[in-house]
Amino acid sequence: MSLVRKFSSVGGATMASRVLGFVREAMIAAFLGAGPVADAFYAAFRFPNLFRRLFAEGAFNSAFIPLFGSELETGGRAAARDFAEKIMAVLLLTLLLLSVLAIIFMPYLVGTIIAPKFAEDPEKFELTVFLARIMFPYLAAMSVVAMLSGILNAFRKYFLAAMAPVLLNVIFILVLVTGGFLESRGSELAVAMAWGVVVSGVVQVGLLVYAVRREGFGLSIRMPRVSPAVRRLLILALPTAVANGITQINLLVGQIIASAQEGAIAIMNYADRLAQLPLGIIGISIGVVLLPELSRALAAKDQKEANHLQNRSMEVGLGISIPAAVGLFMIPLPLVALVFERGAFDRETSIVTAQVLSAFAIGIPSFVLIKILHPSFYARQDMRTPMWFSGINAILNIILSLLLFPLYGVVGLAIATSAAGWLNAILLATSLHLGRHFRVSGVTLRNLLLVLLANLAMAGLIYLADLWLGRMLVDGSLLVRVFLVGGVIAASAAFYGGVVVATGAIPRSQLKAVFRRR
Repeated sequence: MSLVRKFSSVGGATMASRVLGFVREAMIAAFLGAGPVADAFYAAFRFPNLFRRLFAEGAFNSAFIPLFGSELETGGRAAARDFAEKIMAVLLLTLLLLSVLAIIFMPYLVGTIIAPKFAEDPEKFELTVFLARIMFPYLAAMSVVAMLSGILNAFRKYFLAAMAPVLLNVIFILVLVTGGFLESRGSELAVAMAWGVVVSGVVQVGLLVYAVRREGFGLSIRMPRVSPAVRRLLILALPTAVANGITQINLLVGQIIASAQEGAIAIMNYADRLAQLPLGIIGISIGVVLLPELSRALAAKDQKEANHLQNRSMEVGLGISIPAAVGLFMIPLPLVALVFERGAFDRETSIVTAQVLSAFAIGIPSFVLIKILHPSFYARQDMRTPMWFSGINAILNIILSLLLFPLYGVVGLAIATSAAGWLNAILLATSLHLGRHFRVSGVTLRNLLLVLLANLAMAGLIYLADLWLGRMLVDGSLLVRVFLVGGVIAASAAFYGGVVVATGAIPRSQLKAVFRRR
């Protein structure tokens, strides 16, 4: 299977998850708007997500996949199963202890870390604590999902692992539909959504247990023991945990600052949902596929193949993320109004959310680059370099957030996030280049320059369309806006695609090969 085909397999599943995520967020926006209940829910939900990204998707998988792949290559399935079972035993014990402690001390955690400003509103504070206690076990489920996904990815089975997050959105939507039918609102609906999160975690674990067993790789539960394999994983995972910890501190600092402005946490979440679409579809897809592929190439000492993988990933990643960023930057209000503006979500909230979205859009290509560049370090078992760069990223983000929030409110936080993302991407690329681990080929450089020119032309087209259609993009009836916004997106995509194909930025032979495979 070609690299692009693998990206499209994961990207297709991620697209389904993101589209359903839009439906989910639109329904939450309609029911809760950007009020105190929405703030409490998103603040509580971010806490288990913080640890999920720190332990599951970040440090754990970055260290686990290369080690598991090495065991699989050198010792076969028996050695890989033994390694996985030892890791699983320690992982489950750690998650159990962490969950118990977090649930016990949740009032302290909310008051000091999650949203300190909520203490000024006792009802909002208590709701956040209650919701966070319900949802924290989601971390345990997602950590197991991350490990099982890593096993599947090592076997080059990407689709089901990528489909697992779809279940969260499906269950969320079912809860919201049921809540709407029963006329549930406010805190009652937030509690139902919190239980939906937990149920989705259990269902996702069940799906991946089935997928792993289907590969003939069932795992048994053992007594936890700190074996040499576990120690090696911890040695590799610790720098990545620190790096991810710094990144999550970034997010928490932003949330703490945002908690001073009513509705700011919810607004950032709504804008981030739109910005995450291109990042999720292409950035995460490339990161998921590239790490095991690079690990194999480097284990075989095939530097030429490793460089090819990274160059192709960069072409695909930037070729899709830059036009997506341009579109989100240039017509944010029509998009936000179309997706979210109904019920409790009014025009004033749409305007602020659109401003935040524009600021996030500037950083989208940098976040995709980070997803492309990180696997090159992790596949070489170099976890320290990304850790130091994440620290620099965090310092810049925090400084800019503190400087910009008093001037621009929640928009300033989004600007800080994007600026810090670009600094991180530049540092990662420079380090790989100086270490002779990655060279941008002449072909890739030429193609990226053509992509930039195509985006400039597309930006002109979007500007003219926005100028011509005017207020109809935001004030027309729903059907009119769906038709017009969809038409602008389709026309811009077709124009951009035509330009990159005509200039050779995307060779026709590659397109023909993709369609033949499909």
